[in-house]
Amino acid sequence: MSIIETFINIILHLDKYLNVVIQNYGIWTYALIFLIIFCETGLIVTPFLPGDSILFATGALASIGSLNVIILFIIFFTGAVVGDTVNYHVGKKIGNRILDKEDVKYINKQYLNKAHEFYQKHGAMTIVLGRFIPIIRTFVPFVAGIGEMNYTKFISYNILGGLLWVTLMLGGGYFFGELPFIKEHFSYIVIAIIIISIIPAIVTFIKGKRNGGNTKDDVINTKY
Repeated sequence: MSIIETFINIILHLDKYLNVVIQNYGIWTYALIFLIIFCETGLIVTPFLPGDSILFATGALASIGSLNVIILFIIFFTGAVVGDTVNYHVGKKIGNRILDKEDVKYINKQYLNKAHEFYQKHGAMTIVLGRFIPIIRTFVPFVAGIGEMNYTKFISYNILGGLLWVTLMLGGGYFFGELPFIKEHFSYIVIAIIIISIIPAIVTFIKGKRNGGNTKDDVINTKY
């Protein structure tokens, strides 16, 4: 089985794999999931990590006592807010240098363009809305840093977005994850979450293409 196939299999059966991790590593599971959320939101080279699925799956496991939902909430909220904050500062420090390069190893510049198109449509609320969209949520704080968004405004929307994202996704898993239908069709639920999450990004991207796309200067000169 290839690395990609293995990764997809883990995502679709995340509840089972997390159970194995809990059995083998106990309390260290919390450190692992903190690291996953921090990396997905804080490092622009890891937008593929399964934030939504992790939140939902761990919520379901917390509902049967395998994990503590309060600790999970604190870990996820902290990881999400700190991750976005780090990403913002990285964008502010070196974002322009990355944009100056034609090809950047490990970074897909198309994702930056999509995040910026989302910014153009939703303004500062993108910090909140972007939380619920895979890929976009990784690049949104980076683009905010490049565009020199006011930090006070950024951290306010960052906290609000992190609070809503963690509450809804973790709470959804906690209250609905152990329903018989959800347990029996967990893979399909994960796929549905992913599809629903990326629809706004696809719509924004298509509209951006119709309007002629955007350029490096657009990203640099967009300030909030």
